Amino acid sequence: MDIDAFTAAHGAQWDRLAALSRRGRRLTGAEADDLVALYQQTATHLSLVRSTAPDPVLLARLSTVVAQGRAAITGTSTPAWAEIGHFFARRYPAVLYRAAAWWVPVAVLCTLVSGLLAAWVTANPEVQATIAAPDEIRELTRPGGKFETYYSTGPAASFAAHVWTNNAWVAAGCLLLGVLGLPVLFILWQNAANLGVSAGLMAAADRLDVFFGLILPHGLLELTCVFVAAGTGLKLGWTVIDPGPRSRADALAEQGRSVVVAVLGLACTLAVCGAIEGFVTPSGLPTWARVGIGVTAEVAFLLYVFVLGRRAARTGETGDLDARYRETGDLVSG
Repeated sequence: MDIDAFTAAHGAQWDRLAALSRRGRRLTGAEADDLVALYQQTATHLSLVRSTAPDPVLLARLSTVVAQGRAAITGTSTPAWAEIGHFFARRYPAVLYRAAAWWVPVAVLCTLVSGLLAAWVTANPEVQATIAAPDEIRELTRPGGKFETYYSTGPAASFAAHVWTNNAWVAAGCLLLGVLGLPVLFILWQNAANLGVSAGLMAAADRLDVFFGLILPHGLLELTCVFVAAGTGLKLGWTVIDPGPRSRADALAEQGRSVVVAVLGLACTLAVCGAIEGFVTPSGLPTWARVGIGVTAEVAFLLYVFVLGRRAARTGETGDLDARYRETGDLVSG
């Protein structure tokens, strides 16, 4: 490519785009149309120069003009506080609501599996014997045993941070490995089995009330977060198989961006779970108060999803990024 000839041929367009981008007043309809057309053309020129004749001076000039044009088209940036508010008021709950067809069945199935495992362990001493030695089971289930003291093994703040980190990793694993399918099912099985076996051993020791008194305060919301992560991850995996009317690349890109929204949102929700597990579960509050806090947190979360999320989804919110933040490859491909 002859850089001088290319600049002579298109320099007037670039100057016109720069002039329109710097206007301090509202553009007329014709000027706005001209701005968009010039932006698309100049973005194409920038892509062409990058790939065929990467002259540093021309690249700097075109990059500046294209950035100014993009800013003029998309308008001023939204304040950070407004973006955060939009995330929690619309984007995050919409993602949760739109994935409910996946994570609600996951929650029901996992709860059923845990319940069946608990009943099986409770009713069969020979099964209990394969889990651990009798002395170890007694140490786990006795009053003041390991099951109870687990929640007060360290300072509440440190324990809450540890719990939050662990749960965040589990949720992120479910979300990001969802495209593979089987790893998510393995994580779900591990969680269901651990919960069912613990419940079964405590029930066999006639201490099921203690089990629920310690699990429900934080476990309701915590397990719901895991189910949401697993269901959203599996939805991503299904998109690989059935992308619907869109191309597979477009469908995966959109669902992948929604998964990122779920990761960020669930990290915040799991922080609440960690705080409850660190400060409420081992506290001296009566059982009814501790369980009440857990139930309140769970109900608040479900209302957040099925009221706020449903409302946002019905107005067209998908949880995807705004168009101005997505890749603009369609404008520079020619």
